[in-house]
Parts: sequence; structure tokens; C-alpha cells
Amino acid sequence: MFTPPLARLIEQLQKLPGIGPKSAQRLAFHILKRADKDAEALAQAILDAKRRVGFCQKCFHLSADPICEICRNPSRNQNLICVVEDSKDVIALEKTREYQGLYHVLGGVISPMDGITPEQLNIQPLIQRMAQGKIEEVIMAISPSIEGETTTLYVGQLLKPFTKVTRIAFGLPMGGDLEYADEVTLARALEGRRDL
Repeated sequence: MFTPPLARLIEQLQKLPGIGPKSAQRLAFHILKRADKDAEALAQAILDAKRRVGFCQKCFHLSADPICEICRNPSRNQNLICVVEDSKDVIALEKTREYQGLYHVLGGVISPMDGITPEQLNIQPLIQRMAQGKIEEVIMAISPSIEGETTTLYVGQLLKPFTKVTRIAFGLPMGGDLEYADEVTLARALEGRRDL
């Protein structure tokens, strides 16, 4: 039905999250209508991001540098760490402009059904950060799903010997994701955090 190069483009676009066959076709047709320089700029941006963006060596947030901008920022509260599932959650929390501490990105949640164990997450580096003794509070900001609750309780128990452990308030619906919550809901959830 589609000429092979167009079919390959549509097939690749469908691999993106949330992009079905119709959306992939619309995007492909849009790309074909654009000037060559626009398509080249898109392709180059994808390649550059893929090649240059890695993980911060300290907090595991996405970064083009060995240490991310947040960890390097001396005006951030160095005694406060917010633990999140992934970088999308860091971005969502940063949009609230309420939180001024540091982060730690676990890289997922414990999910035995999906074969994800604690050893596959960035939990040990977090414990190493705690062992340095400078952290006064850790805020657990994991989405309130079954897997998120399991991860929150597991990590919280590991951290309690080192520091105060709190969690964000349940202003978020059960099964919801932080990245889809609005800034006001996230800000209230941060303000209403409680002991774990």
C-alpha cells in the first residue's frame, strides 16, 4: 500500500510510545511535507540525543554531562534527596518550582512480574550517598501503583537507619503517574508529605 521507504518510516514511528498506525501515518506525511533541512535537523537531533545523553553519575537523571545541572547547582539544598522512578518524574517535579533539593532516579520500580528486582535499580548508589551522612531527609516520590508502593516500602526500610524518610502525600490517584499530574497537585503532594 505504501512505497517501501514510507512504510519503513511509518513502521519506525509506530514503535514510539503512544503512537498508533494512524498517528504514525500522520507524522510520516508531515515529515515528508517538510523541507529536507527540517527532516535532517530532526534526524540529527535524534542522533545527537542518543549519542550524547547519558545518566548523571551522582543521581542517574538524564544528562549530557557526567554530573547533571541539578547536582552541580550550589543553591540546591544538598541535605535533601527526592527519590523518583525515572527522569520524567524529575522534570514533572521541577515544573512545580516547589522542590529545591537533589534527586535520585531509581531507573524503575520493583516488579517481580516483569522480572525487575531491587538489584537492577539504582538502590545501592543511593545507600552509598546515605552512608556519607550528609542527608537529613529523603522524600519518596514514587507513583502510587502496587509496584511503586512495594518499591517505596523496600527502599524506605533500607534508608531509615541513615536519615528521616518521608513520602509525598497522596494527592495523586492510585495507579497514576507523576509525569501526568498537574503542577498544583504535585506541589500539594510535596507540601503534604509525611513519615514513611
